[in-house]
Amino acid sequence: MATDLYDELDRRLAAARRGGPQAARDKHRAAGKLLVRERLQLLLDDIEEFEDGLLARHLEDLPADGVVTCVGHVDGRRVCVIANDYTVKAGAWGKRTFEKITRMQLLADELGVPLVYLVDAAGARIDEQFESYAGRHAWGNIFYNQVQISGRVPQICALFGPSPAGAAYVPALCDVTIMVKGTATAYIGSPRVAEMVTGESVSLEEMGGAELHARVSGLADVMVATEVEAIDAVRLYLSYLPASWEQQPPRVAARPPRDVGPLRDVVPANEATPYDVHLLIDGIVDADSFFEHKELFAPELVTGFARIDGSPIGIVANQSSVKAGVLFSDSSDKAARFVWMCNAYNVPLLFLVDVPGYMLGTVAERDGIIRHGAKMLFAVAESRVPRIAVIVRKAYGGGYLGMSGSPMNPDAVLALPTAKPALLGPEAAIAGVHYNRAMAIEDEAERQRFVAALRAEYAEKVDVFQIANENAVEAVVPVEDLRGELASRFRVYRDRRKPEIRRRNGVYPV
Repeated sequence: MATDLYDELDRRLAAARRGGPQAARDKHRAAGKLLVRERLQLLLDDIEEFEDGLLARHLEDLPADGVVTCVGHVDGRRVCVIANDYTVKAGAWGKRTFEKITRMQLLADELGVPLVYLVDAAGARIDEQFESYAGRHAWGNIFYNQVQISGRVPQICALFGPSPAGAAYVPALCDVTIMVKGTATAYIGSPRVAEMVTGESVSLEEMGGAELHARVSGLADVMVATEVEAIDAVRLYLSYLPASWEQQPPRVAARPPRDVGPLRDVVPANEATPYDVHLLIDGIVDADSFFEHKELFAPELVTGFARIDGSPIGIVANQSSVKAGVLFSDSSDKAARFVWMCNAYNVPLLFLVDVPGYMLGTVAERDGIIRHGAKMLFAVAESRVPRIAVIVRKAYGGGYLGMSGSPMNPDAVLALPTAKPALLGPEAAIAGVHYNRAMAIEDEAERQRFVAALRAEYAEKVDVFQIANENAVEAVVPVEDLRGELASRFRVYRDRRKPEIRRRNGVYPV
């Protein structure tokens, strides 16, 4: 009799691990997608430590109620995982799904380990809403928990398929969202519903595809071509982050930087000449360690993780080759979110400053540049991790503050010999101070000579030696010595303690 029960248990466990019916699994594979347990095999070092709720609702032909929740290891470090099974009711949330999800969320927080969401779900099941929607014990608990543990343990989302309606807030509330191009979608209302409500006719990809969210909305931090690349990106993100906010990021063996040629040739002395800041980054960080965050969104600002001397840092850098590196509303938001994430998980920050300032004009003002720019200032000023700013070239106006200039109380501001910090650039300064005098000159050629002479005079006064003379920077460093200087300073600054701000929360300018 006992043997029969054990045989029956084995049969039921095997059936639950298979997931949905054969037809659903075949359809899933035909769409070019991996089954949920194949994704787990790629993510985890080996078989998971344990799984919760495998037999949930198996008597109703809903294996595991459409979600796998387990504990395993990535590169030897423990993680908790929540993974939708699209072969069971299209991964839609049922009355036991949210119980499993919320339990694993709490376990991750209690253990102090990262939480990985492998999302492929058609939202919540309408036919179960009266048991799972309106009460205190309901689907919404998932989002509540995400907020409670935000900044305590890393939450990383890989989006393989749909995440519609309320479920779209799972990737939005994670620290990092990775989307697979061509299959991943996130939207509040489907194209069919949107057409009914607004009359707008759009495709699923136009409504909420990976391209839209990576380039336009900013929801996606990384867009990849395949599911394998998505899981590789999850593993890579985890390699830069500690298990929880109470720990330090993991160190690895140091590597010399990639050879990009003479660094003095990378940054042109002429501030009007654009260059690719990726070359400067590659020339000072450990080889192949730079992992860009939101590469396709607001590319005038570059953000990403890297390592110097084997230790993780977060980089925020103006990209002069895109819109001259001016800060717009989107790039301000991009910077703020990245700074908040680094600050949450003890990742030191490096700012590479070559900024003409925040964008101006009626379009920028209507887009809320003041409000968005203030968000960036807020994130930088409240950060407590080691923070170094390097003035590469331009450091004008409020943009200098947003990029962690001296008044924002960084641990250090360094300057390259090419640095030119000023309240305004030569053109704006002369236009602001001498406009009436210039306009009073009737002869056009003479007026141009007058303005050119004033610009040249102004430019001569804006150089690195003026600010060094006023002790406005900690050091002026040759670019070829910058890596060593940064490594030394970050080693020291990691040991200092900066007091936390006593309050419940700031009133964020969002």
